[in-house]
Amino acid sequence: MLKRISKTSFINLRSICLSASHRQQQLEQENAPKKLREEVLLHPDYFKVHNLFTVKDLFDARVHFGHRDGSLDERMLPYIYGSRLGHIIFDLDKTAEYLRKALNVTAHIAYRDGVIIFFQRGAQNAYLVEKTAKECGEFAHTRFWRGGIFTNATKQFGCVTRLPDLCIFFNTLNNVLIQHTAVRDAAKMLIATIGIVDSNCNPNLITYPVPGNDDSPASMELYCKLFKAAIFRGKEKRKEHIEQNIYLV
Repeated sequence: MLKRISKTSFINLRSICLSASHRQQQLEQENAPKKLREEVLLHPDYFKVHNLFTVKDLFDARVHFGHRDGSLDERMLPYIYGSRLGHIIFDLDKTAEYLRKALNVTAHIAYRDGVIIFFQRGAQNAYLVEKTAKECGEFAHTRFWRGGIFTNATKQFGCVTRLPDLCIFFNTLNNVLIQHTAVRDAAKMLIATIGIVDSNCNPNLITYPVPGNDDSPASMELYCKLFKAAIFRGKEKRKEHIEQNIYLV
C-alpha cells in the first residue's frame, strides 16, 4: 500500500535533494580548474603555435645558414643537414620541430603568468629584441651580464628577488664568441632556457635548443615575431579563463 508522506517529511526530503545538488555543483566548480589544467598540459598544441610558421618561412628568413665549416661545434652535428660553399646548412625539419616545442613552452609560461626575459648580446639586433620584449610586457637584457645576478640575487639587489621563469637567448654567445654567462647561471638555478644555437654554439646547457642562424636580421625578425605571438596567445587564453572564473593560479 502507498503511504502518504507528511508535508514536513516532503520539505525535509526536498531540502536534502537541493543540498546534494548544491554540493555537486560546488564540487564541479572546485574541480574545474584541475580539469582545465590537465587539459592545457596534456594537449599537444593547446595554444595553436604550431601553425605560426612553415619550413618555407624558415628558409626565406635564412634560418638554415650556419657559420663556416671550420667553426663547427661537434655538439651541433645532430642538427646539421650538410655543407654548401664552405658554410654549414641546418636541417630545417629539425629546426621546425625544436622551434615549435620552444614556442609551446613559451605560451605555457605566459599562460601561467611567468616572468620571461629576452637575451641578445649583439648590438645589431639589440633594439629589435628590446622592442619586442616591451611589446610583450616582458623583460630584455642586451648589455654586459654581471655574473651572480641569478646565483647571488639577494646580495646583488639587497632584497629577496624573484628570478625569471624562462630565459630566451636569441644568441647564446657573447661578443667574443664565448658562451653567455647567463646560460650557465640559469642552468645553476634550474631556470628553463630557450636558445637559438648556431653551428658554432654548445647546446648542452640550453633546456630547449633551437638550431638556426643567430646573426641574420631576417632570422632575428622571424624569431621575435614568433615568440611575441606565442606570448600573446598564452596571455590571451589566461585572460579568457580568468573572466570565466576557472583559471587556476
